[in-house]
Amino acid sequence: MAKVKIATVWLESCAGCHMSLLDVDEFIIDLSKLVEFRRSPITDIKGFDDVVVGIIEGCIGNEEEKEVAEELRQHSQIIMALGDCACFGGVCAMRNTLDKADVLKRAYIDTPSTYKGKIPKSPGVPELLNKVYPVNQIIKVDCYIPGCPPEPEAIKYGLTELLAGRIPVVPSNIMRFD
Repeated sequence: MAKVKIATVWLESCAGCHMSLLDVDEFIIDLSKLVEFRRSPITDIKGFDDVVVGIIEGCIGNEEEKEVAEELRQHSQIIMALGDCACFGGVCAMRNTLDKADVLKRAYIDTPSTYKGKIPKSPGVPELLNKVYPVNQIIKVDCYIPGCPPEPEAIKYGLTELLAGRIPVVPSNIMRFD
């Protein structure tokens, strides 16, 4: 039987969700027999193949993240939002209470350690969006695994359901509400 192809991306977040994915203990060995990770933060694969499941950790706060999410959506049958940032905007969405220009000025000009600060404008620095978005405000999301970070059991449950051909709805007793 062919392995199910999965791609994961890490957008605007802390990487805690991918750490929880690695923290599923011995299930990761069973999972490796069933799935093939075509892209993840720990591989050097840059493009997207067509996959069954695309997993997005993090919210969308700049143009590059928006493009990555849109491209993953195009190449995925199912998109899973993993963690509170992807599901709701998380801590990163606190920026939404401020004006984008004020955020950039504070980060690059007004900080005490800034020397001759200027707001970067180059091809290597993605343009900030005016606000931070949970994934479902940019692309269609098929299932959600909330938590900050999600409990490994919730991730295991979600992946097990997807591999069985079902869209998971995570029971509240295995979710983390911090």
